[in-house]
Amino acid sequence: MTARTLEAAGIATVVIGSALDILRTAGTPRVIFNDLPLGNPVGKPFDRDMQHRTVSAAFELLFSAEAPGAVKTLPHQWSTQDAWRENFMAVRAEDAATLEALGRATQATRLENKAKGLFRR
Repeated sequence: MTARTLEAAGIATVVIGSALDILRTAGTPRVIFNDLPLGNPVGKPFDRDMQHRTVSAAFELLFSAEAPGAVKTLPHQWSTQDAWRENFMAVRAEDAATLEALGRATQATRLENKAKGLFRR
């Protein structure tokens, strides 16, 4: 929606994303689509080459697209097998205690930071 607002003001945009169905439904003007896990639309962590190719493709699309609605799909892969789709960020029963402990630790840290005045406004 931000992209559409910027476009209405005459500012061209390109959104890099991993959820093409959502981007299309939202009416995103120009899209670079990477079929990667959510939260990693530009590429794998620490894979500077993949990230560079994604950002370069976004600039190319920005300068070459003649009208809103352009979608460019990049060939990047998270893995050579599709098993990541079922395992990425999966929460299993055997992990419940660990995840609960991590959640409590995060909450305690946030409360400590808030008491020190270190919180988002």
